[in-house]
Amino acid sequence: MSLSPSACFLIYISLLLSLPHWVSAALPIIPVSTCQNTCGTIPVKFPFGSGFGCGHPAFARYIKCNSGSLQFSTGTGIYTISSIDYPSSTIIVTDPFMSNCSSMQNSGSFSLDKASPFILTTDNIFVLLGCSTTSPVFDSNEDFCDTGSGSRVCRGLYSCKGVTGIGLQQNAPTSTCCVYDSPAGLGSGYSLDLPKLQCSSYTSIYEFGDEGNPMKWKFGISLQYNDSYYSDSCKDCEASGGSCGFSSLDESFACNCKNGINSTNNCLGRGYAWSGTVGLQIQTKMTFGGFLLYSWMFLLTKSR
Repeated sequence: MSLSPSACFLIYISLLLSLPHWVSAALPIIPVSTCQNTCGTIPVKFPFGSGFGCGHPAFARYIKCNSGSLQFSTGTGIYTISSIDYPSSTIIVTDPFMSNCSSMQNSGSFSLDKASPFILTTDNIFVLLGCSTTSPVFDSNEDFCDTGSGSRVCRGLYSCKGVTGIGLQQNAPTSTCCVYDSPAGLGSGYSLDLPKLQCSSYTSIYEFGDEGNPMKWKFGISLQYNDSYYSDSCKDCEASGGSCGFSSLDESFACNCKNGINSTNNCLGRGYAWSGTVGLQIQTKMTFGGFLLYSWMFLLTKSR
């Protein structure tokens, strides 16, 4: 027995009225996370994220946006990220207690966690300042310090007025200074322990703007990050206008959509898509008595 067109219409209207309830129940419930594409003036792209649930979980514990400042955390402290070069997968971090030509002070130590997806780049020139004459860095059997070009770096730094901040006179003898190049790929578990090395301070130079003028040297720590986390799922998410992230429940992949709905794949998946003018559209397909009925319901008509 087939239903009349009028009966089909009434049933159809009844189902449409109940649609929002069963649609909301059918969609996956994923904790909403609002991800930003900048932190202060620094662009934030995958694998980094502006907050928890954004980016890749392997980086979430190390990179955070705090009050407009992108920060890098390790076991020895919190450091400011001054720049990110995505093509080369490198970041520059600055230790607030690290010395430079303008200001020198007693520094803390610096380390990279064993599980960290970061390694030191070979651009870094580390300099230990105000070291004791009994420091293990001066052990002739270890050949720890660079006695060639390193001597010029030490003389340049000790010519800075800021050297008085670590109790030395300007142009002090360089016998308390040690320069070493970071080995290639040095990463997991790396630690610069100043108390153990008997040194007052340290600095890192990643670029010499003018080798003869230490005021133009670029101070900071250059780190390279593992960029192998960029998956097809993330590419699909970004192509749909979303930001790659993860669920706070089990750290599974989540696509964070701009209008507040998170998906397990992309912002166009599971029958819904965010539109800039009409909002969330859901297509329903129902057949009654040989009639094929299509309807587009606009659950949200105001653009967010």
